[in-house]
Amino acid sequence: MPATPAWPPKSLPRLFVRSPLSEGASVELDAGQANYLGNVMRLGAGAELLVFDGKSGEWLARIADADKKRMTLSVERQTREAETIPDVWLAFAPVKRTQTDWLIEKATELGVARLLPVMTQRTVAERVKLERLQAIAIEASEQCGRTIVPNVSEPVSLSRFLADRDEERALYFADENGGAAAAASFKPGPSTILTGPEGGFTDGERALVRAAPNSVAISLGPRILRAETAALAAIAAYMTTAGDWR
Repeated sequence: MPATPAWPPKSLPRLFVRSPLSEGASVELDAGQANYLGNVMRLGAGAELLVFDGKSGEWLARIADADKKRMTLSVERQTREAETIPDVWLAFAPVKRTQTDWLIEKATELGVARLLPVMTQRTVAERVKLERLQAIAIEASEQCGRTIVPNVSEPVSLSRFLADRDEERALYFADENGGAAAAASFKPGPSTILTGPEGGFTDGERALVRAAPNSVAISLGPRILRAETAALAAIAAYMTTAGDWR
């Protein structure tokens, strides 16, 4: 006897919407979303899709009305409750645009709760386009099945980041000069992982971070890692030992 197929099927498009979702709610899509569903995905009235608002989980919706520039969805039922994610943030020094885009995408897939661009003395990116990075996090969340989109914070200097941080939140500092093994250092609970730029932190910056309350210097192994690789390696190690991969 064939197995009963899962419903809704995983092949349905997923879309993040900013309107609150509930059974029977009507959602007006923006022009970009309407264009994507209507002209790219070739979906029309009656087609089903999955939607999430970052708060209430995932919902099955149906296109109730559509024309060339607008589209309205009717929300039918909840398919998944909101995910529970570890309270781990990634504070990272932005690198070149392509690598930073990739970092945001993969960090979202790995499950971070928040992304904080931190500007250091050796940061090569002069400008960080916040809206672009948030859009990448949204798209990655749509693709990987997340129901909560990580927030991308405004860029801050390293000194401001250290001054404003909650000292009760553990700060795991990926220090290229060495530290305790990452896998043995991570503990469950509110955490921030701090990774550096191409070329690493300066000696003065390293001293400031190490002196910060509740800061733990960690090592990511014997090899030299690119900045974006180090950030993702640290997240993966955290998820394995203290996060939701256990």
